[in-house]
Amino acid sequence: MMAKQGSDKPRAPERKSRPAAQQAKERTGPREFLIEVRGEMRKVAWPTKHEIINSTIIVLIAVVVMTTLIFLFDYASAKFVLFLYE
Repeated sequence: MMAKQGSDKPRAPERKSRPAAQQAKERTGPREFLIEVRGEMRKVAWPTKHEIINSTIIVLIAVVVMTTLIFLFDYASAKFVLFLYE
């Protein structure tokens, strides 16, 4: 089976080919750049005001919850360490 697949013989190391020489690209001027940026910004699916408010509320609640948890774990571990060493 190995002879059929050709895995019974050691493989020759593969040669890596060099990438083709890259051609020099023309630089884009500031005016053309801004025109292209404006065109790309029109393609963006912007969120509605309602979506932004909901996302902001969710983030604020998550920050408050995580801050409270970290504070409680820090406070409890500090009290425990002081209890051990006093």
